[in-house]
Amino acid sequence: MTLLAPEQFAAFLAAAVLVTLSPGPDNLMVLSLGAARGRLQGMAFGLGCAMGCLSHTLLAAVGVSALIAASPLAFTALKIAGGLYLVRLGWLALKSRGGTPLAHTAAAPETAWKLFWRGVVANAINPKVVMFFLAFLPQFVDTPRGDAPWQIVQLGLTFTLQAALIFGALGWFAGQVGAWLKRHGNAGLWLDRVAGVIFVGLGLRLIVGG
Repeated sequence: MTLLAPEQFAAFLAAAVLVTLSPGPDNLMVLSLGAARGRLQGMAFGLGCAMGCLSHTLLAAVGVSALIAASPLAFTALKIAGGLYLVRLGWLALKSRGGTPLAHTAAAPETAWKLFWRGVVANAINPKVVMFFLAFLPQFVDTPRGDAPWQIVQLGLTFTLQAALIFGALGWFAGQVGAWLKRHGNAGLWLDRVAGVIFVGLGLRLIVGG
């Protein structure tokens, strides 16, 4: 089985961490739950969101495998289409105002286990996340090295693990992180800007290079 090259892994991990840190519904919900209901609840929801990524990884791996079996040209077309999608995401991130403000969630009684599965389902059935994975993961596949579906699986597992660590940390330190974000109102804005530049760069690289 083809393992990810060190530089391939490092580039993907850096991009994945920035994507995960960029203000969005998942991490803002983790912060809100952690601050309003406690560390355990915030961490449980965050870990659920991270685990939901596994379904998208499987879908991406199967889809890429089918495309390569059908036609290498079709796989190239997928990467270019994904590049265009990433450019669009990057442009939206560059135009954003730093995500939505943090708001405490209603204190409805839910166990940590229920919140975990709520995070899993919310992530797994989100069509925007499906599209993101289909666009994002193939950009880091080194086709000449072969075994692209297995590379996709490794990339997806890497994304899931780093998301679990970051979301878990956000849930644990929700009170402190929320207070810091309120004191530094531009933090979310600059995280969006960095993520936007990365998305546009990755997209253009795929569109130009195919």
